[in-house]
Amino acid sequence: MYGKLLLQAALGASLCVLASAAYAEGDYDQGNLIKPIDKTLEIVFIPKVIHPWYDVVEQGAKASVAEFEKLGVKVNVRFDAPPTADINEHIKKIENNSAVHPDGLAVACLDPATDTQAINDAINAGIKVATFDTDCPDSKRIMYVGHNRDEQDGYDLGKFLAERVGGKGKVGILSGSLSAPNHKARVEGFKKAIAEYPDMSVAFDRPDNDNLQAAIDLTENALQSNPDLVGMFGSNASAPVGAARAVETAGLVGKVHIVGMDDLPEAIDFVKKGVIDGQKAQRQWEIGYWTVKYFVAMAEGHTFPKEHATGSQLITADSLK
Repeated sequence: MYGKLLLQAALGASLCVLASAAYAEGDYDQGNLIKPIDKTLEIVFIPKVIHPWYDVVEQGAKASVAEFEKLGVKVNVRFDAPPTADINEHIKKIENNSAVHPDGLAVACLDPATDTQAINDAINAGIKVATFDTDCPDSKRIMYVGHNRDEQDGYDLGKFLAERVGGKGKVGILSGSLSAPNHKARVEGFKKAIAEYPDMSVAFDRPDNDNLQAAIDLTENALQSNPDLVGMFGSNASAPVGAARAVETAGLVGKVHIVGMDDLPEAIDFVKKGVIDGQKAQRQWEIGYWTVKYFVAMAEGHTFPKEHATGSQLITADSLK
């Protein structure tokens, strides 16, 4: 009996040694799942529109490219935005760039209901498609990189503005593009905040389509039609800058308070001067940087997240000191 047990133990030990040896010889190594890149990767970003906000996204993307270059990985990044926020032109950009079959296609969704089909067509053609800035969550996109708390941003800015005006008075809204889900969510959040103040109301709500001149013109009209206006909310990067220009020109700085989105240089200057009370700024540099990182990771066979939330921060004159 003892001899039989000894034999079994010896056989078990031999099997363990053989298994260890096989593993050591590299029969299975997870590192083999990662493949070296032997070509220049082509990555295309399609923003919603030509806009300085996306210039910062591009800066982040190029910083990522520079890091990979030091590692011997070559990446070309190209931004191809329509000149205006036109959904038909946006779809053409997606389709035309899909036709050249890049290694990565990043799309900022202008109208998810329409962009989704174009994204799905690209995915079905074997193209790796991610969304950035604004998501198309019902599409087959493989990843989203961007801010995902737009309604909260609008709500926070509504509360901030209400405190600035003492919880009383009429306010106006520059609502951006009616098809852009992030613009719509910010407006919804802002309105929810204002609704908590019985002595406040929204007297003006018009789309500016993320166009600076439109934001200026609409604000000027709002000020003329509503001489008792105490505040303006801009749901996109152009809107608060346009509102600030109009308010400053009208000599109403300090009487009409402004809050809005993002950190364009002119917006920051207006915050420093006290023309704009506060801005919620996204970290769009991070969006460009990480989108490139993840496309390269995909090409090498690495895992990657389904979503990377980049967040936002409140900017005021005090925070800039």
